[in-house]
Amino acid sequence: MDHDTLRALLEWQIELGADEAIGDAPVDRYALGDSPPARAPAPRPAPPAASAAAPSAPVSEDPVIAARQAAAAAADLAALAEAMAAFPHCELRRGARNCVFADGRAGARVMVIGEAPGRDEDLRGLPFVGRAGQLLDRMFAAIGMGRELPDTGRALYITNILPWRPPENRRPTAAECAMMLPFVERHVELAAPDVLVLMGNTPLQAILGGGGITRRRGIWSRALGLPVLPMFHPAYLLRTPSAKREAWADLLSLQARLRGDG
Repeated sequence: MDHDTLRALLEWQIELGADEAIGDAPVDRYALGDSPPARAPAPRPAPPAASAAAPSAPVSEDPVIAARQAAAAAADLAALAEAMAAFPHCELRRGARNCVFADGRAGARVMVIGEAPGRDEDLRGLPFVGRAGQLLDRMFAAIGMGRELPDTGRALYITNILPWRPPENRRPTAAECAMMLPFVERHVELAAPDVLVLMGNTPLQAILGGGGITRRRGIWSRALGLPVLPMFHPAYLLRTPSAKREAWADLLSLQARLRGDG
């Protein structure tokens, strides 16, 4: 039936007196006598006991506090990886295949922090292994550095703000970053690098706060007790090849800092 027909039928029922729905089951009014059936009185709720206290609603655990406690309890990187994998408060873990912790050489002078795993990273359980990761490797190889190198002076240690892949590779939310930041801070403390490189806007906002990567890339700052260099994310460089000139300048700035010239 169309809308006008249904409306006309409803108005006809109202004219007949069917203007109220009561009872859990239909009643055949033709089968009833002249006097309406007696209605059972509604049960009255029992008055509350004067001495009984009203139950309080359960207090949910603050995920940031929980993350801070779990991170602080991790004595080494292996324990931190286990604590992150077991952290129950981030919903991203439900849709991810792997908890992507880190790659490269712990103890390296340079620690690279990216945004979050993508599809390839989620499948392999390692950060920066897709097209953007391959570009990252080529970028640092140009200044004699790499994640596979045994020398901690030239090696890289790589991680992300989030260890789980966001659905459809969407950008992490501020709440997700704040939730996982205590793990990142403890990660930096345990890895003990000399320099942090923040790849892209998400780690920039999470660790330094304020401003955008376009305005702040290449400008040295300090955070977590370390010198920090923001750079364009390799995924951005794949989309915007013209920005590779700025990325090369940032790599040279990093190289100078490590040599003691910057």
